[in-house]
Amino acid sequence: MSHTENMLGLRGEVDRRLEAGSPEASAAGIRELWRNQSELATAAFVCSRFERLRGKLPLTPHRTAILRSFTVEPIVPLLRAEAFCAGIDLSVHIGDFNAYSQEILDSSSSLYHFTPNSVILAVRTPDIAPDLWTQYSDLSSEQVREACERVSSSLQRFIQAFRENSPAALIVHNLEQPVRPSSGVLDAQSETGQAEAIRQINNELRRHAGANRGIYVLDYDALIARHGRQSWQDDRKYLTARLPISGDNLIYVSREWLRFLVPLSGKIAKALVVDLDNTLWGGVVGEDGVTGIKLGPEYPGAAYQALQRAMLDLTRRGILLAICSKNNSEDAMEVLEKHPGMLLRPEHFAAMRINWNDKVQGLREIASELNIGTDSLAFLDDNPVEREQVRASLPEVTVLDLPASPFEYPAVVRDSPVFERLSLSAEDEQRTAMYAVQRERAKGEQQFQSKEDFYRFLEQEVEVAALAPETLSRISQLTQKTNQFNLTTRRYTEQQISAMSRQAGWNVLSIRVRDRFGDQGLVGVAITHDARDTCEIDTFLMSCRVIGRTVETALLSVLAKAASQRGRTRLAGYFLPTRKNAPAQNFYSQHGFKLESENGEGSLWAFDLTRQAIPCPDWIDLKVTEGVNH
Repeated sequence: MSHTENMLGLRGEVDRRLEAGSPEASAAGIRELWRNQSELATAAFVCSRFERLRGKLPLTPHRTAILRSFTVEPIVPLLRAEAFCAGIDLSVHIGDFNAYSQEILDSSSSLYHFTPNSVILAVRTPDIAPDLWTQYSDLSSEQVREACERVSSSLQRFIQAFRENSPAALIVHNLEQPVRPSSGVLDAQSETGQAEAIRQINNELRRHAGANRGIYVLDYDALIARHGRQSWQDDRKYLTARLPISGDNLIYVSREWLRFLVPLSGKIAKALVVDLDNTLWGGVVGEDGVTGIKLGPEYPGAAYQALQRAMLDLTRRGILLAICSKNNSEDAMEVLEKHPGMLLRPEHFAAMRINWNDKVQGLREIASELNIGTDSLAFLDDNPVEREQVRASLPEVTVLDLPASPFEYPAVVRDSPVFERLSLSAEDEQRTAMYAVQRERAKGEQQFQSKEDFYRFLEQEVEVAALAPETLSRISQLTQKTNQFNLTTRRYTEQQISAMSRQAGWNVLSIRVRDRFGDQGLVGVAITHDARDTCEIDTFLMSCRVIGRTVETALLSVLAKAASQRGRTRLAGYFLPTRKNAPAQNFYSQHGFKLESENGEGSLWAFDLTRQAIPCPDWIDLKVTEGVNH
């Protein structure tokens, strides 16, 4: 059977699954179709079938607007199909052709009426800097400098106007270099060459973006370079339809956009779980022995070292590594501990399941040990049978397909949008070490008969502080990715939190925890606002690392005391249930709150501050910094 016949058969199977009322099986079929046929002709089918599954799958809605200087319409179906397969239901607003300047500067434009979550500003060098692109040889050094300043100032003005008018994220394409500089090889010899002028504008763009929250630079020039400058553009299409990108390259633009939209939508992986044999090294250690596996700086072992390097880079972004492999544990550990070609050692892995058990079971156990959902796992395995078993049993896990050549393995990891991060906190950089300490903490707990004795043994120190510039990124990050102990699961960007904190009656607090084993970092957030006699809890969340250690009670005690000091007589909050926040469902009732109302969305709970207080557990050393009780 031909590839085309296979794809037609898969389309029919998807429709049969839809008719049978099997949403998860239907989605799996759609994703398989898209993996095998990621092209414009398939995108409409993928989008239409996912649209029929709205309300039956956990799709995250996201609104993005595209401001552009060229035709992007053929890219949008590809983007929406990619997004659907990543669990994002994307609504797209396309700005008028080449009207990006008016739309971003006019606060009453259709852009702002759309109320996007994110905006993509896709402008080409020939459109925003035509003199530098086509007339460079005619310009004097002074005219080149003036052109650079003009373009940089325009981009800065766009960024400032956007930030004044919208809390959304802004993703700005940088400027691409020409395939052939006007001056030929002489261009590289000059400090004022055409390429250098464009680099200066891109450097200024990066500086302007870094000076504003929620502004991100998409390296469009690097995207073109990766896929080949010579073949990127289609001059005939540009002249006839103002579409400068060749048909084969449209999918790469959509995927580059998705690398930003996935983290903005919170659809990220928190841990990468890997196989060992023929994945982390070449060969089977049980058959080839430790000295017989392929792993080292030369061919062919260099391919596996490059994958390990890519995985090490993920740990710098706060992504955990874990192992799920069918092996004799002794053989595998000997490689991990002693093989000279290994870049990854046992301490780099937050969890290990090296046995002969089913890998689906292993993934569930790893998620439980790490205290994250299985939907936060990504799975890397060279065996297609194992991958399909995981897809069938755990469709929420991100399963990465590996190509035939191990030299392509690193690109699979590096190109996956679930590992992208748009900002990093100090906690991200220390996450693997924190999980190692957490294992020691768990061992310590087993030595005590009662929870209270364990809490006292921990010697917990808790610091509650008001929002500060240095904690804004981490606070936003926690609202975006905390699922289990999260009473309302409201997601906020840095811009939204910053704006909220400046409003009268609103308070944004964070909690940091230390104990005898080490610093847990910033692990919790509370956002409240006062209305008449009531202090309402808008957001209350805790990292899974500290759930059940009574730190949540300490934070609640601070909220109650601060509200009372501000003259409030009532502390109230909603519990809005999701598929993941069951650990928080009894929090209010356990702390003396009374149920006031209940509907299909959730329940409202209230605490009478005039009758009683919420004490902080006496085994916690609580410090409340200045600015909290205002």
